[in-house]
Amino acid sequence: MTETDAVDTTGTTAETVETVFRIESARIIAAVARVVRDVGLAEEIAQDALVAALEQWPKSGVPERPGAWLTAIAKRRAIDLVRRRETYARRLAEVGRALEDTPPPPEPADPDDIDDDLLRLVFTACHPVLSAEARTALTLRLLGGLTTQEIARAFLTSEATVAQRIVRAKRKLAAAGVPFEAPYGEERAGRLPSVLEVVYLIFNEGYSATAGDDLCRPALCEDALRLARVLEGLLPDEPEVHGLAALLELQASRIPARTGPGGEPVLLADQNRAKWNRMLILRGLEALRRAGSGPYGPYCLQAAIAACHARAVRYEETDWATIAALYGRLAALTPSPVVELNRAVAVSMAKGPEAGLRLVDALTGEPALRDYHLLPSVRGDLLERLGRQEEARAEFERAVSLARNERERDLLLGRARRL
Repeated sequence: MTETDAVDTTGTTAETVETVFRIESARIIAAVARVVRDVGLAEEIAQDALVAALEQWPKSGVPERPGAWLTAIAKRRAIDLVRRRETYARRLAEVGRALEDTPPPPEPADPDDIDDDLLRLVFTACHPVLSAEARTALTLRLLGGLTTQEIARAFLTSEATVAQRIVRAKRKLAAAGVPFEAPYGEERAGRLPSVLEVVYLIFNEGYSATAGDDLCRPALCEDALRLARVLEGLLPDEPEVHGLAALLELQASRIPARTGPGGEPVLLADQNRAKWNRMLILRGLEALRRAGSGPYGPYCLQAAIAACHARAVRYEETDWATIAALYGRLAALTPSPVVELNRAVAVSMAKGPEAGLRLVDALTGEPALRDYHLLPSVRGDLLERLGRQEEARAEFERAVSLARNERERDLLLGRARRL
């Protein structure tokens, strides 16, 4: 639809507005934050632009460049707000004139500078004044445009907890006067693990959406990949940065094969590996090579696992023993029930379903996995391989009741009905 289209009364335009905003919100917030120097306020102004679009687009049609339209509206409101603040009137008026009358500034001459609003947004949201949980939740909200529900699923915690974390995080950043900028030197190194974690979680939400009608959200994966590549260019001596980039490249290579023609999930064993993106695989393997020979950190270990899958021409050729060993090293380095669950799958493939089931059964009392649908899903798969069909069906049905993604629910329901 364009500006010349007729008035929209069907609600389609409202859906378009929400879709565009979901894609563009991080860039809008980042652009506004550069003006107002407050990420919480920037998010509120971006929401105002969304409201303006919901009011105007159904009447005038969707603009040719909807993202630019939203950004322009948000910037204009940010500038107006800044101008109203008496103590900052002169400086903000200068910023306003600069934004309105001059083209974007050229790339910085200093290669250590990060001329990327999105990356500034990540580093600002990952400031040390915030807890690790608050940093991740805030960045996923601001950069990934995720809802509190989606973030709660990513954290395996409640929506109320996530909502409180986000509100308190924004207040704390504002109260501490945290500048909207990327850090340098030791401060940058100290914040890097948190940034890598956030980028990884954003990718994961795109790779396997916690809710909604689509299994994947490629835009989130692309944002995470782009940030990982930028970080890799800025910090070439950090093995874990290369490890994260390698992991994301290798994981992203499988996206074209993860869904069928109707958007239904395709399990790893059934994927057409000819559809795997070879260029991304080569990029991932090269990034892993740049990470060096170790000792590996958590992202390099996960990238090494992904590389095992990428090197297998056929599913049957997968080196499960090596993958299980790598998961063992990962579990020792970063103990986590989710890592243990993945290790159980690898062990089941290397040593048989009984060995895997023993590991999974040991996780059934984990509070963090109580509402995690992949626990009963994996258990159901192992029980099915052992011929315990009735128990397997019950586990798949339980997984259906916990899954929030419609595509995953359909897949699990189909598996339960076939037993």
